[in-house]
Amino acid sequence: MKRIVARLLMPVATLLASGVFATAQQLPAAQEWLTTANRSALFAHQSQALPFSSPSNPLPVIRVNDMQHYQSMVGFGCALTGGSAQLLMEMNPADRAALLKYLFAKSGNGIHISFLRVSIGSSDMNTHAYTYDDLPAGESDPTLSHFSLSPDMQTVIPALKEILAINPNVKILGSPWSAPAWMKTDDSLKGGRLKQEDYPVYAHYFVKYIEEMKAEGIPLYAITVQNEPLNPKNLPSMVMFAPEEDTFLAKDLIPAFRKAGIHTRIWLYDHNPDVPSFPLSILADPAVSPYVDGTAFHLYGGQASTLTRVHNAYPNKNLYMTEQSITSPHTGPLPIAEAIHRVLIGSTRNWSRLVLLWNLAADPNDGPHTNDGGCTSCQGALTLNGNQVTRNLAYYALAHFAKFVPPGSTRIGSTQHEQLFTVAFLTPGGRIVLVASNTGNFPKSFDVKYHGHWFTTTIPEESAATYVW
Repeated sequence: MKRIVARLLMPVATLLASGVFATAQQLPAAQEWLTTANRSALFAHQSQALPFSSPSNPLPVIRVNDMQHYQSMVGFGCALTGGSAQLLMEMNPADRAALLKYLFAKSGNGIHISFLRVSIGSSDMNTHAYTYDDLPAGESDPTLSHFSLSPDMQTVIPALKEILAINPNVKILGSPWSAPAWMKTDDSLKGGRLKQEDYPVYAHYFVKYIEEMKAEGIPLYAITVQNEPLNPKNLPSMVMFAPEEDTFLAKDLIPAFRKAGIHTRIWLYDHNPDVPSFPLSILADPAVSPYVDGTAFHLYGGQASTLTRVHNAYPNKNLYMTEQSITSPHTGPLPIAEAIHRVLIGSTRNWSRLVLLWNLAADPNDGPHTNDGGCTSCQGALTLNGNQVTRNLAYYALAHFAKFVPPGSTRIGSTQHEQLFTVAFLTPGGRIVLVASNTGNFPKSFDVKYHGHWFTTTIPEESAATYVW
């Protein structure tokens, strides 16, 4: 209301300069990037700009309203799995440097990825399972005297250092797949639960990880307590029910962070929205809620609309979409429209401040991965075959957002139609970004209305486009 009143009191000349009453002649033509299901356009800039005018036609109208403000965005990106980092570090240094610059540089013709997720220890997209304090069966290390980042010193850590040298503003989320086996009820890196007597030791494990990564020049923006805490099937994995995560946070992790002066954000849950009671029960705990930043979700089960339910219950807590694998065959139709609609539009329209897709890179066989529970079909955003780079569905879906929506952008209002889904953003530089997905099996023509003027466009069947002005 204050913003509206202030604008009403502004001189007309100022309003005109601000664009509130901009004429069609003052509005720059919109630029379009298109990806089609038939692969005739793959994140391709369209040479024909889309000028604003005042058309008279019967087409559906998508209204973009920059007076409606929702969440601010912290980034778009994916996971730098151990396997991804291994493949990157096996590239020729010059080829790797060029690829990383294209992916992460804030300027230039690349796609400007701004956020990464790494596993604390291995994920299932590693050649083998490990933590940072593995011991022979029957031994334990309550003082963590054997803790070491050495398993990642030839892969994840040098890859992160090269990325941060290109763009020091890239933010990093750390998520564990398992505690060390000696801390667990099954003495295994697969399944099992954290022993209650080792809660304080595991809290110290997090502290040591954050401190040692910082010593390597790699700051952690946030951590989640446990990746997919209701999934015991991966290698590695660990089950942690909501009361256990709540107790661990209240009695051990939050006090350990405060004692060590760690300000890394804590995100709850890190699993699918089909069990919203998990984060909601912890957010209801006054001993925990003030110290956690928000909740992380995946989208393998449940609906993105559940994020709005969590937002409505705790509007001062943030929401983050931290993992989703989207894959397609290397030939044939590219399901870009459904991927963008379901994952990226779905999560951002439901208050997520972040979208992280799954692994950045995999080899031609969708590896490496662990045996006995590693994902055998997790295609990377990129396929790396030595120095050869192939771009896949996740790359194109991510590019439609990451290149144009920098951190600090704000989601704004945009309408939708049947099988025509949209989300819009206002960037810190004052640009408008509209992403539209046509999930129908025929082309859709429509008008985009902004500040009383329109441009007309068409998205081919089962395709997606980004418009920037």
